[in-house]
Amino acid sequence: MRIALFAATLILAPAAALALAVISPGDAARIMHDRHEGMEAIGKATKAASRELQGAAPDVAVVRQSAGIIGGMTRKASGWFLAGTGPNVAKTRAKPEIWQDPKDFTAKLHNFQMAANAFNAAAAGGDVNAMKARFADLGGTCKACHDKYRAPEENH
Repeated sequence: MRIALFAATLILAPAAALALAVISPGDAARIMHDRHEGMEAIGKATKAASRELQGAAPDVAVVRQSAGIIGGMTRKASGWFLAGTGPNVAKTRAKPEIWQDPKDFTAKLHNFQMAANAFNAAAAGGDVNAMKARFADLGGTCKACHDKYRAPEENH
């Protein structure tokens, strides 16, 4: 029961922060910049891991480094989507639905963070098949969020 309550708190507290936080325009610009740079880092690390895991002899060191970057960035991501950092403030691929449905978005972000942690653990373990499986799970969480909450490139 305590674990379920703790897990619910971890999911719902960031959702409340998404909806309730009030930030200055300068803070909004900094957060949006950090979000953009963080997502770029996640994207580059994901591409590097994918390239290795699709190869005949994956370089485990590259996969580990990529998994570490992804895991580190996902821990920061909970602070990247505060109210006042959406498309009504500045150009961004983050869709307004993030702030309109913060509970769902936060749940998807939490799933992404958990998948990143699992991928990082698999990479640390060195079993290439486990890395591939956890990387596939990670990709599913990326897609679930991007499909609903990220605008196409041309709207950016």
